[in-house]
Amino acid sequence: MAVELVLLAPIIVLIILFLVVCGRIALASNAAEAAAIAAAREASLSRTTSQAQTDANTAAQTSMAQSGYACMTLSVKINDAGLNVPLGQVGTVSGTITCTLNLSDVALPGIPGSWTITRSAQSPVDAYRERP
Repeated sequence: MAVELVLLAPIIVLIILFLVVCGRIALASNAAEAAAIAAAREASLSRTTSQAQTDANTAAQTSMAQSGYACMTLSVKINDAGLNVPLGQVGTVSGTITCTLNLSDVALPGIPGSWTITRSAQSPVDAYRERP
């Protein structure tokens, strides 16, 4: 019985560590998706393209901080072409979040020290709002 336990214990530990890594990646992916949605929404409410990028960065940083996941690097890119459409037409603003998740604290063979997650979202711009 003791020999069987000695042989199975490392396999069980590896399975548990693998499940921990998969769970962390899945939860961080959901947090990045929420950050992308928040960034796109804030950018779509902005009046200028420069303000859109600033608002999107702030929203993404806040969303990731509230989720409890700290990215090693967090990149926010906004496509704000929808802010400049003519009055009466609906434009869209899209946001792309790239988060590098630190996995170096999980000592599992074959798992990289970091994992990059990229998520995108779109948000409509009100067709009848005041234009700059």
